[in-house]
Amino acid sequence: MSGTANHSFRGMWVTADGRIRHELLPNGRYDEARSGKAHAYQGRYRITGDHIDYVDDTGFTADGDFQGDTLHHAGMIFYRERI
Repeated sequence: MSGTANHSFRGMWVTADGRIRHELLPNGRYDEARSGKAHAYQGRYRITGDHIDYVDDTGFTADGDFQGDTLHHAGMIFYRERI
C-alpha cells in the first residue's frame, strides 16, 4: 500500500469520546490506541480519493470514507485532531 506519504488525511483521528485514537502516519502505516491501550492495532493503509483501506498486521482488512473533517470507519465517526 503506497502513495499515502503526503496525503492531506494523514494525522490523528479521534472518536468524540476520545476512546479510540487512530493515527495515519506519513509512511503508509497506522497506529490505533483503544480504551487507553497504546498500539492496540497497527498496520498499513491506502487512500484513494476519499476512501481508505486498511490491512492490519494480522491480515484483518477494513475500510472507511472521509467526509470533510470526519472519517467514517467501522460504524464509528472519527474527527481530525487539531494541534
